[in-house]
Amino acid sequence: MVGALPSVPPVSSARTAPARAPAPAAPAEPSVPFPRRPLEAGGTWERVRWWYESVLGWPTAPGTPVRLRAGLRFDVLDVPAEAGHAALERLGPARGPGPAPRRPGFPVAVRGERMLLLVAAGGAEEMPGLLEWLEWGSLPLDLTAVGAGGLLEAPLAPEPGPTGLPPRPPGRDGLQGAAVWLRAPEPGCEVEASLPTLSAVGGAGTAPGLARLVRTLATQCHRVRLSQPPSPSSPPSPSCRMAL
Repeated sequence: MVGALPSVPPVSSARTAPARAPAPAAPAEPSVPFPRRPLEAGGTWERVRWWYESVLGWPTAPGTPVRLRAGLRFDVLDVPAEAGHAALERLGPARGPGPAPRRPGFPVAVRGERMLLLVAAGGAEEMPGLLEWLEWGSLPLDLTAVGAGGLLEAPLAPEPGPTGLPPRPPGRDGLQGAAVWLRAPEPGCEVEASLPTLSAVGGAGTAPGLARLVRTLATQCHRVRLSQPPSPSSPPSPSCRMAL
């Protein structure tokens, strides 16, 4: 009689399977969330830069506030706001063919007590000779021109319109005194076509010629200067000495 085979004890799987390193423990969730830059920090100027570069295609300089590079798409005439408003009233609305104004005119911005009028690129270089030709070269005028290599603090982008610009947040620190558009450039239009040039008819019939604009601005700047009371430290004019 053949006896029953002795039972063989099962081989432990621990002896046959290779040893595995313990799985790394999952990192603990931070108790405090990582800091994020608040939306308010630079949010407004990021919107402004996006509007100029993406909507208008105007080059900007790094940093905040956003600054526009003059001399590439336009130059700028900087005058007292009082003189600028008076000049615009005398120049009248820009008109195209037909009885009604076709466009609001060339872009104009205001910054505090100053007005910034955009003119065709190269206009700043023409200013000294133009003022001499208009017989304003010998008189002090609070009229400056910014051309190639200059920077202009970008006026705040207009409130939302068909461009899809996100709404501008309410006033925040750093925006007090920022420039704003009185006549904003039109998205989708070449700004050069609306700028005053040395041409007698101006830019495409929508703006005065540069000579007419400068003559009007110089006249109003001179009137504003004469209307201001003399500084206590300044000597009296010859006419004042005669009156005394």
